This record gives sequence, structure tokens and C-alpha cells, in this order.
Amino acid sequence: MLTIFSAPKPFEGPIGVIQYNALRSWAALDGVEVFVIGDEAGIAEAAAEVGVRYFPDVERNEYGTPLLSSIFATAHQHSTQPLMVYVNADIILFKNLLPAVVRAQEKFERFLLIGRRWDLDVTEQLEFSGDWESALRQRISQAGILHKPAGSDYFVYPRTMYTTIPPFALGRAGWDNWMIYACRHSGAPVIDATQTVTIVHQNHDYAHLPDGKPHYRLPESYENVRMGGGHLTVFKLRDANWELTPDFLRRKPLRWRGLLRRVEMSLIARAGAGKISTLVHLLFHPKKIPQVFRQIMNRE
Repeated sequence: MLTIFSAPKPFEGPIGVIQYNALRSWAALDGVEVFVIGDEAGIAEAAAEVGVRYFPDVERNEYGTPLLSSIFATAHQHSTQPLMVYVNADIILFKNLLPAVVRAQEKFERFLLIGRRWDLDVTEQLEFSGDWESALRQRISQAGILHKPAGSDYFVYPRTMYTTIPPFALGRAGWDNWMIYACRHSGAPVIDATQTVTIVHQNHDYAHLPDGKPHYRLPESYENVRMGGGHLTVFKLRDANWELTPDFLRRKPLRWRGLLRRVEMSLIARAGAGKISTLVHLLFHPKKIPQVFRQIMNRE
């Protein structure tokens, strides 16, 4: 049913423990195949230990960062399943992902399913046998924090989608926003499954990044945003236009709060990146007109 794929960091120190937990949770799901991609230290050994498929080859940018385009191409090439799931390598998946995907697939041929995560401190190796989900849910209820609707950690979509994507840098900001924008621009629904799909992000620091800076402060993040079409295509989870609840798969209800953004982003999704979307953005944010005018004059 699903191909779950990711490109982990080196399996070293605390992040190694976190990634082992994530891999084991994916492998515990029924009816899935799991791919790990890249040649970072320890990936081959982790894949063999957990019993998932391993593909070492990945293209990199001038900074040595793996490219999402290469990772997605490898996963699509080797997948035998109709649906793909890209997931960050620090994310624990629960079994309620599968019925949620079935509900989306029954209604739509093309879709993107995403959702918010629970942030939780996990420093030890977890067990994924018996009723492990109940124990982890109890920890979530006691110490977990539901992440704000910014940034996405998993993406479920049919294999016929995202066959070509820009050469985004892995682990940097901007590309996840483009995934949402590209789906909206294509006319396919973006489904917020927060109420039905449980995922856990195991908290960690940024020691693996240059100078220990958060990913959104790195030059590669700015380049990702540029390749994705600029700041107007930075769509967020709140820009999903459908929602999956325990009772309904429906268009998101209209609410006064956030209504202007919903209209603006719907117009930008239709128009695509370019001058028309810039005009739409200025219509909704007239205070930015002088700033844009100065930028145009400076370019000239």
C-alpha cells in the first residue's frame, strides 16, 4: 500500500537513537515497504538491523547537502506501491496513519495528506512490540506539545505526483512549504489529518547543522525558497483546504478568523508564482506597496 522513505542523518550519538526509534516504528506498520536513502555513516547498518531497504546513492549540492530531487527520484524508481510517504527521520509513525490514507485514497485520485506533530523529549531506545502505542500516547498526554501549524514532517501522496521537483537542499526550510503550494496549484486537495494521524517528533538540537544554527537561518533555506517560487509560495499547514476528522473528510469550514489569508492563498495557488500573485499579495497587504516600489526602483 505505502512506500515510506527518508534520508537520515548519520547514526551517531543522540540523533542515532532517535532515528533508530523512527525506523522501527515505520517497520512495525502493516502493508508498507521502507526505504532509507543516502550514504551517511551508519545508515547501511541501521537498515540491515531493522530490515528495511537501503539505497546509498544520492546527489548533493555545492555544500554537500543531499538533494530532495534525487531522494524522491530514487524512491519513485524502486517503489512497488501506489502511495508514497516521505517522512523526516526523527518522526515516529503510529498505525492510525494507514486508515487515514485509505479514506483519502477512496475519495481522491490525487491528494497530499499532511498534519501537525507532537513534540516529545525521547532520549532512550524505545520498544515497538506489544501495545507500545498506548505507552507512548500516555507520554504524549503527560509531556507532549502539539507543534504549531508551521513546518510539515510527513507527506502522503500518490506515486504519480511529485515526479519532478526542484533540487531542494534536504533538512533546510522552504521545500516543505513548496510541497503544499505545488499540490494546491495543481488543483489537488491538501488534507490536514492532524485530528486522525498521530506522529511524534523526538526533540533534538541543531548540532548537526553548520555552526549549530536552526535550518531556517541557513543560506540553503533562502535558496530553497527562491527555487520554490519565492515567499509567495511559502504555504503552511494551515493552508490545507481539506481536513480529515474522525467523522468527516471535508473541505475546511469557512471561519472569520483566517478568512482573508484563505482567500489570498487560494488566489495565489490558482495564479502560481509570478506578477499576478504579487499583485494579489499587495492587494491584501497594501502597507507593503512602498517597500515593493523601492525594490523595483533599486533594481532599475
